[in-house]
Amino acid sequence: MPDFLALITIIFWPVIPLFWIPVHGFSRILKRLGLITYLLPLVTWLPLAYLLFSIKNFLLQFKVELPFILSISGTPLLVLGILLHIWTGKLLGLWGLIGLPEVYTRIKGKLVTEGPFSVVRHPTYFAHTLIFSGVFLITRVVSVGIITIIDIFLIHMFIIPLEEKELLNRFGEEYRLYRERVSIFFPRIHH
Repeated sequence: MPDFLALITIIFWPVIPLFWIPVHGFSRILKRLGLITYLLPLVTWLPLAYLLFSIKNFLLQFKVELPFILSISGTPLLVLGILLHIWTGKLLGLWGLIGLPEVYTRIKGKLVTEGPFSVVRHPTYFAHTLIFSGVFLITRVVSVGIITIIDIFLIHMFIIPLEEKELLNRFGEEYRLYRERVSIFFPRIHH
């Protein structure tokens, strides 16, 4: 079961950067494409998924030994990440979760600022970090650990900055004020 969990994570993770970097970075262009945009990650991801699956034995063979306390902490992290992702998905709605307002001009969307969005601006990406970290600690598969680090890097260096720019363009002053009140990824500690 741990190897299956690791393999699913390895195969499906690329969808995140392959979809969200173009969607946030090229939203004006992709709005012209409309719903065809959703074919782009399939075209790029399916060959990559096939490649990753074909080298699964190599990707799963390298594991690290972890102290027992770290290994068992993976399950709560995974569960918390999944629950947070479900919560943010419920607040964003299906259209918001799949980025439809970013690529389809007829769907405007609304700025969500309640629930976990009242604590951090990007709780969905935080949920991904919890999920990937949990899977790594449970499976101890090195490639999942590498994916976790790459995901954190891509989220902070590319996806969040591009998304923030797109949200500022879409929501203007409302988003600017929200940005001033709520931290980007980690909750602020108030005294």
